[in-house]
Amino acid sequence: MGSSNYSQDAYSYFSRSTVGKSTADVFTQTKTNTIADTMTPKDITFRECRDSDNHPESLAVIIDLDVTGSMGKIPDIIVREKLDKIMSTLIDHGVKDAAVLFCANGDHEWRRGGADRFPFQVGQFESGADELVKCLTSTLLEGGGGGNDVESYCLAHLFAGKYTSIDCYEKRGKKGILFTIGDEGNHTTLSAASQKQIFGCAEAQDLTDKEMLAMAQRLYHVFHIHVNETQYHDDQSVIGYWKNLLGERVIIMEDYNMIAEIIASTVAVLNGVSIDAVTSSFDSITAGSVKTALAKIDLGVSNYTQKTGVVAL
Repeated sequence: MGSSNYSQDAYSYFSRSTVGKSTADVFTQTKTNTIADTMTPKDITFRECRDSDNHPESLAVIIDLDVTGSMGKIPDIIVREKLDKIMSTLIDHGVKDAAVLFCANGDHEWRRGGADRFPFQVGQFESGADELVKCLTSTLLEGGGGGNDVESYCLAHLFAGKYTSIDCYEKRGKKGILFTIGDEGNHTTLSAASQKQIFGCAEAQDLTDKEMLAMAQRLYHVFHIHVNETQYHDDQSVIGYWKNLLGERVIIMEDYNMIAEIIASTVAVLNGVSIDAVTSSFDSITAGSVKTALAKIDLGVSNYTQKTGVVAL
């Protein structure tokens, strides 16, 4: 997957078509409250990110969206307005072979009101506008969660580490990039029974959050974007959990409208672009906010500063 080229015209045509439509009209699975066949994780072997003639040095990027009640606005704004900002920012700064996989998590564990019926959904690695839009709009915004202060971001870690095969790492030893996005903490364990139910794996064992993260980190640079706008604003138990798990790879996002710029800037900087160069096309407020958000983050490069960006990988 991911062999097609990105087209701004194709995305602009789609974006214009969403004007005046409700969220349910854009995310059509919401009307039936069922998961799309193309998005089920059950019985998958791998999601593959392969090199192709159009993208000879593919780069795997996973964006995991929280589709619980408080977070459904982010998938909506990405598909209507912000997808082009992600893809065009990368292409304009020399990251031309990125293939993005969108997945989505809810809450797999029972809580007050029950567990989400579809706690994990997963698309394919794609580079074309039509394919990326189709994946996003096929996502069910289940709108569950709540009641226990945690969600199942760990499912994205497990998926990335166990169920992806990516040429950037296998051929070139270059890690992909994984973002989870949400406003709550993470489940600290995942039972074997839950793994079998969600992924359909024949054999499994109980895993901790740290074990699942380690699986993902073998192949990916892993970040968490904490959406600091909900009831968990500046919640130190939530932020503290993520910093304990990920160290300085927790990005505090004060305005969800900047989600695309933060993602694109992080990917670009990891690929050798200076922070000043990548934010030069943003308005001054957005550029300042992105620089502030990333200045405190461990991007795995040496001599990174707001002024000079990446000096050496």
